[in-house]
Amino acid sequence: MVDWINSATRRVPPWLIYIVAPLPVAWFLYLGFTGGLGVEPIRELEHRLGELALQVLLAVLAITPLRRYAGVNLLRFRRALGLVCFFYVALHLLVWLVLDVQIPAQIWADIVKRPYITIGMLAFVLMIPLALTSNNLSVRRLGRNWRKLHTLTYPAVLLGALHFVLLRKGFQIEPLLYLGGAVLLLALRVKRRSPGRIATPRGARG
Repeated sequence: MVDWINSATRRVPPWLIYIVAPLPVAWFLYLGFTGGLGVEPIRELEHRLGELALQVLLAVLAITPLRRYAGVNLLRFRRALGLVCFFYVALHLLVWLVLDVQIPAQIWADIVKRPYITIGMLAFVLMIPLALTSNNLSVRRLGRNWRKLHTLTYPAVLLGALHFVLLRKGFQIEPLLYLGGAVLLLALRVKRRSPGRIATPRGARG
């Protein structure tokens, strides 16, 4: 089964993700213009884009554990999915700025006074260098630092999930599931070390 999945996905070009990515956005806009987003269409559009971004970010984070524990190799799609995630996050922010709040002074006041917005903005800021360096030139120029830089994905996904939890006031299962999923995926990325290696103090070898 794993071999079949790996063989099938190797035939799928990563660029196809960039073509499919705008489709959910187009669907949300269609719902907005036809009354399918409820009585507060702008707020609902904002929420759906944010939730979609978080789902894609979790999918990006799941790629390494999938390969390590299940043998399913989707690494070739990780860059495209990461950029698509940033695309959704940027739209989510743009809807909030341009269609929801609109007033510059109010935007800054919300960022400073509302913790869930502060956390969401911080997650977005962390994702900017990730998006800017998701290209072959940056990988070559940054070398090993590229991998270190892209560990910003970890705090970004935690902040994004926490942003969702705080946004949904009170005890709600759905955002907690996202936060739990983020914590679980980060825990699965921790490399297992042999007991002997862990117990060996620095300088004790040879």
